[in-house]
Amino acid sequence: MNAAPADQIRLLDVQALDTRLQQLAHKRRSLPEHAEIESLNKDLAQLRDLLVAAQTEESDCAREQTKAEQDVDQVRKRAARDQQRLDSGAVSSPKDLENLQREITSLAKRQGDLEDVVLEVMERRESAQARVAELTERVSAVQGKLDDATARRDAAFGELDGESATVTKERQVVAVSVPADLLKLYEKLREQQGGVGAARLYQRRCEGCQLELNITEVNEVRAAAPETVVRCENCRRILVRTSESGI
Repeated sequence: MNAAPADQIRLLDVQALDTRLQQLAHKRRSLPEHAEIESLNKDLAQLRDLLVAAQTEESDCAREQTKAEQDVDQVRKRAARDQQRLDSGAVSSPKDLENLQREITSLAKRQGDLEDVVLEVMERRESAQARVAELTERVSAVQGKLDDATARRDAAFGELDGESATVTKERQVVAVSVPADLLKLYEKLREQQGGVGAARLYQRRCEGCQLELNITEVNEVRAAAPETVVRCENCRRILVRTSESGI
């Protein structure tokens, strides 16, 4: 393939712009905020699970407390009715009086036991409420950090995407000036060679594979016409000659 030396030089400009686009894409993928956001999201998910569990425990305790308080109230009301019967003198039979007094005593013990249950449930509920408050605060703190990291990532995205758009436009302008067949070969090689399809020959060294040409290769390149599109014998990339090629 033949191409004017100036067209081959412009191919290096295209390669430089493509390399810059690759660098910007890599930087976009490698932003430290990515790992930070991933870690914070994991922490947030764990904390939210713990918060749901604490809220569930608090809710269960609230229902249990309500039920225990209702049981206390029922026993208290029954004891009050029995005491009222006892005080009214309506029960005259000694046996009935004894039974009634025994029931009042039993209800008093039952009420005491149930009130102990209420206190125990209240303590558990207060503990659950404190846990809910603590976890709510921690969730809020982590969410704040996540929002901050996301904002920083998005700001970096904006800068990188803006630069990428500028470089892409510049690349389009330069690529139009390169012959279609040369550009097609370059694109093919760039895909095959990890993003680098054309490299400068500098001081007898290919800047694509960083290997120095041997004497036979140097003589072949020296003998090639300026319009000849030379390829590196080692990496097969397009080898662009300049005044600094050393040949």
